Amino acid sequence: MNEPGLGNISIVLVNTSHPGNIGASARAMKNMGLSKLVLVRPKEFPSGVATGRAASAVDLLEQARVVDSLGAAIADSGLVIGASARSRRIPWPLLTPEQCARQALTEVTGNRVALVFGREDTGLSNEELRLCHYHVRIPANPGYSSLNLAAAVLVVCYELHKAALPEAGGEAAAAEREWDREMATSEDVERFYEHLERVLVAVDFHDPKNPRQLMHRIRRLFGRTRIDVMEMNILRGMLTHIENNLTDRD
Repeated sequence: MNEPGLGNISIVLVNTSHPGNIGASARAMKNMGLSKLVLVRPKEFPSGVATGRAASAVDLLEQARVVDSLGAAIADSGLVIGASARSRRIPWPLLTPEQCARQALTEVTGNRVALVFGREDTGLSNEELRLCHYHVRIPANPGYSSLNLAAAVLVVCYELHKAALPEAGGEAAAAEREWDREMATSEDVERFYEHLERVLVAVDFHDPKNPRQLMHRIRRLFGRTRIDVMEMNILRGMLTHIENNLTDRD
């Protein structure tokens, strides 16, 4: 059973190599009141090892959604937060696990939220992290900062569980989550970026052969702003109008 406020939150595991980590993550999720597990190209699943490590959370494994890409896993999500253990060349909005929980619960009403965890050895790729609105980093001993995948899932799920409790302000915070429109989904945002890049190329502002990280920085800009569905319609309409005017001039 989900804790109040956690029903729209999915834990996404990308390309997990050891099935035991899938089972242990499912157990951690159920301990903390989460139930939606999404697996992106797991190396081995279903697995008896995963089932054994899941203990009494086998139902989460049975209900888990298995997809071929991270894009498919987060397509319907309005907020995507990716776990990152490393600093990036271009900094991304960064959250602590506690801040991650607060952000997720602030937006979970009317939106689906995806919390994404990468491979045991290399984590999430730069391309995958660019699909996220925020990154979350668990502060650990600098001398040995690499956490086991299931342990990282447990830390974040614990913060979600704690923040959702009524005594932690979970019910009071719900009143502050209202917005006149739901957030644009990850799928809608990706289509917008494709449309925007096409228009920027058409007006000779963007050269794909010499990108200079332009689109990467634009992703960061709009990810930080957060776009709702009405705003997305306005932006797409503006881009279409520009395209039409370019066509008329030709």
